[in-house]
Amino acid sequence: MNLFSRPHTSRRTPTPPSRPAAAPTSAPVLLDPALAALTGEWIIDPAHSRIGFSVRHAMVTTVRGAFTEYKSRLYFDGRDPSRSQAEIILSTASVDTGVEQRDAHLVGRDFLDAATHPRMRFQSTAVRLKAPDVYVMTGDLTIKNTTRPVDLELTYIGNVTDPFGYQRVGFDGTTTINRMDWGLVYNSRLAEGGAMVSETVRLQFDIAAIRMVPEGGTP
Repeated sequence: MNLFSRPHTSRRTPTPPSRPAAAPTSAPVLLDPALAALTGEWIIDPAHSRIGFSVRHAMVTTVRGAFTEYKSRLYFDGRDPSRSQAEIILSTASVDTGVEQRDAHLVGRDFLDAATHPRMRFQSTAVRLKAPDVYVMTGDLTIKNTTRPVDLELTYIGNVTDPFGYQRVGFDGTTTINRMDWGLVYNSRLAEGGAMVSETVRLQFDIAAIRMVPEGGTP
């Protein structure tokens, strides 16, 4: 028997293999063309803004605080968000939780060590549009000479011209960090085994910004 001979069979047209259905592609996020008018330099209005944080205390409650002294420089590009930039420098000694004794502990060596490290800094490195009116700003957060990247999600609230003729714009932002990554390693334990202060800290940016007036210009 010839091993290479083939039995006679009727010819059939081979059925092509089925291809898996292509996954639907998400539609691109469209930028509101009206935002182009907001392109320019802005500064945070401390009287109507809050740069704060919240952290679990004793595993059963939440402590909230804020930094009351800071400087800022913002550039928003309404045509191309990727060109937007932000820098915020905060005074670590300005932390305020509403309890003097707790504030003194936070600015001490167990946490922020404000005497040695008087400033915290956030410097943006990239911005992208995530959804209509929602941006993700990636940046470097520096605390106690340790710099690590964070992603800050910002929601555009809106813009108005106030009675004094100044343009105002609002953003709400949040990100979550592990304080241990920045050397804030105080870790008193509870009898039940949990931590007195959680390692996870939520940072909150409730921003009201005013358009900076060019030198010699008017609001």
